[in-house]
Amino acid sequence: MLTAFVHGFVLAFGLILPLGPQNAFVFSQGAAQPRWLRAIPVVLTAALCDTLLILLAVLGVSVVVLAIPWFRSVLLIVGVVFLAVVGWLTWRSAASRSGGAGDDQAGDAARWPVGRQVLFAVSISLLNPHAILDTIGVIGTSSLSYTGPARTAFAAACVINSWVWFFGLMTAGRLVGHFEGVRKWLDRASAVVMWSSAIYLLFTLLAA
Repeated sequence: MLTAFVHGFVLAFGLILPLGPQNAFVFSQGAAQPRWLRAIPVVLTAALCDTLLILLAVLGVSVVVLAIPWFRSVLLIVGVVFLAVVGWLTWRSAASRSGGAGDDQAGDAARWPVGRQVLFAVSISLLNPHAILDTIGVIGTSSLSYTGPARTAFAAACVINSWVWFFGLMTAGRLVGHFEGVRKWLDRASAVVMWSSAIYLLFTLLAA
């Protein structure tokens, strides 16, 4: 069981470490919110979404999903459109900080009600094809090496890693969030990350 736990933790850490749209959003929320508690709903939502994907993968849903030929293409198309739009809104948020164009809808996320923050966190977590394919394809496939308690330990390690990571990421955002100039550049960096992910998914789709 210890081997399975360590395997799951290291594997999940390797998958979650790259700066993707979900990480960028959690980090930016930690920086943008006026109080630590205001960022908690976003962190909990991101962690719960990851937990759901991990459990579905370990329970064998990966085998069913990967067996559907058109599913991956539809997922990639949705992801490209979603990330492109979200990147544009995030860039406009940075523009509004610097006194440029922007409106309240695309502006500072710190002014969003909790429900909107949670909905956005769900979208950025569950409409990210790269994260879904990683979770289903890598974690789901790797879990097949274990059975019984060992597979439970593997899944638990992946889930724990996700929760610890998102809380740590939000805390890191809080450390730099008091500087308005930093927040503006964080928004711009987040937008670039989302656009880069959209371009990557588009090339993946065209190469399929």
